[in-house]
Amino acid sequence: MNFKTDTTLPIGVFDSGMGGLTVLNALMQLLPNENFIYLGDTARLPYGTKSKDTVIHYSYNASKHLIDRGIKLLVVACNTASSVALETLERDFYPVPVIGVIQPSAEMTLTQLPEGPIAVIATEGTVKSRAYTQTILKQSPNREVIEWPCSLLVALAEEGWHSGPLVEDIIEHMLTPLWQQLDNPAQKALLLGCTHFPVLKSAIQKVIDQNTIIIDSAFSVADAVLARLTANNLVNQQSTCGKIQYLVTDGIERFQRVGKFFLDSRNQVLSPELVSINIIKSTQT
Repeated sequence: MNFKTDTTLPIGVFDSGMGGLTVLNALMQLLPNENFIYLGDTARLPYGTKSKDTVIHYSYNASKHLIDRGIKLLVVACNTASSVALETLERDFYPVPVIGVIQPSAEMTLTQLPEGPIAVIATEGTVKSRAYTQTILKQSPNREVIEWPCSLLVALAEEGWHSGPLVEDIIEHMLTPLWQQLDNPAQKALLLGCTHFPVLKSAIQKVIDQNTIIIDSAFSVADAVLARLTANNLVNQQSTCGKIQYLVTDGIERFQRVGKFFLDSRNQVLSPELVSINIIKSTQT
């Protein structure tokens, strides 16, 4: 692959839908001078209920679309894709740097909670991969980690259902069996293992106990991106604010309506471009 180390090239960010906008929001705050191109593969949402091979296939094609447009670094802002497809993307698109969300999220959790049990709520695909458990236990072998599937919350977030009694009732119903399995020490962590979940953080906070730290790790991913850009001499040196381009594979109107909540900017007008992704098989699947 012909990789051009042009510092003005955009950083590519992709997710199965709008959840990755929470990571993009953190990236824009930490790296305001960088250019970004965001791809939400909304036509194939959700990734979290798909098979491993299907997720790798979707992730490969979404990533290739961004790389073909010209990017200097790829952020896989999807926990499901990061948990099963990251190794494939790193190999197939080398030497373009690829950063997932699992490792930075795990490291941030261990920093904020040096000891005590960790609950991870995520999609079915992420939970089945046990990526968080494996990553956390490598650094903290005796830690109690429970990964819990909550794919329904992705649908709530994508529909713009972020608060209110009904949302809180659904969250409480889904998390009650999880709390019953965890030890009950002075403090525990709840890691939001899906980039859609931060928009539900306030609702989640209302139904969990006060001894639980909620880990929203978008800024840890942004820190990892900055570190990689610096190490590879790819930091954009321009003094003006960067440009943002949005791409979706379906549902422009929904993206415009709901996406602003993920970006924490209700006044922002989103103008995504509708794109079609070529279907090509990865060499690694």
